[in-house]
Amino acid sequence: MVREVSESCVDSLMREMIDSYSNRFYADKPDLAARRIEAIGYQVGHQLSERYTMDRLRFNDHLDAIKFICKDFWSELFKKQIDNLKTNHRGTFVLQDNKFLWLARMSIDPSSADNVNSAEDNSSPSAENIAAEAMSMHLYFPCGIIRGALSNLGIPCAVSADISNLPACSFVIRIKA
Repeated sequence: MVREVSESCVDSLMREMIDSYSNRFYADKPDLAARRIEAIGYQVGHQLSERYTMDRLRFNDHLDAIKFICKDFWSELFKKQIDNLKTNHRGTFVLQDNKFLWLARMSIDPSSADNVNSAEDNSSPSAENIAAEAMSMHLYFPCGIIRGALSNLGIPCAVSADISNLPACSFVIRIKA
């Protein structure tokens, strides 16, 4: 029996988790909030990887594990495969999702951006900076999911995200030697 969760439930859970950690629990410590969100993603990725690889043989090398993440794991999470995989064959992989589902429906409250943008205070952040910061908070969770899944497969790594070309999102995986 296949168990699925509604996309709207996942979206609501993500928004609430990020809002709680960024604006309530660690409002004055965004780095700590980011680490906590990533840690939650790590646990989720670790457990999902355990479930999805239960009936599989262990992977022979890093590339096979990354291909599993791109095809099977991503398909289970987002109902589609990663659009592009690049590697330098020295432990760095870039996974690109051309329409990353968790960012596709994001927006910021324009009234909060207007309040921040006063014409007389040049030191205040722009609406673009506020949007970029909000989106980056939403990327710590999927980075943690990828890191947790790979960790469960025996691959210690660091994962970061790049959203310079929205709605595309690239996840950079650097495998630790």
